[in-house]
Amino acid sequence: MRVILDTNILLSGLLSPCGLPARLIDAWLDRRFVLVSHPIQIDEFRTVSRRDKIRNLVRPSEAGRLVNQIAALAEMPSRLPQVQRSRDPRDDFLLALCEAGSADRLVTGDKDDLLSLRHHGASRIVTAATFAKEIDL
Repeated sequence: MRVILDTNILLSGLLSPCGLPARLIDAWLDRRFVLVSHPIQIDEFRTVSRRDKIRNLVRPSEAGRLVNQIAALAEMPSRLPQVQRSRDPRDDFLLALCEAGSADRLVTGDKDDLLSLRHHGASRIVTAATFAKEIDL
């Protein structure tokens, strides 16, 4: 299964090492699914993880390690199509990544925007809890 973990899921995994998002990251590292990402997402993750509010909760070395793992192990489509579907234009790259990466799932905690769409093309947009059930986590 090809999966995109939204940046909010990745950050939640670092903020709460025993929580469900952290378990999803572990499942990816255990090769239970293929992670699809993109340099845009890595840049977004770096930017958000460097905010004072987050840096007080997550050590920069932990954030850096996850960035390195994503860069080394995730599949990264080189080109993204133009997509303008999200209520938040900053999330359109995730929908474009669904298409370019042939993602089966986009896992997000964005209730007001992405989850309300429910799908984009062939990709289902689901919560961490829903995806965890799908992979028997």
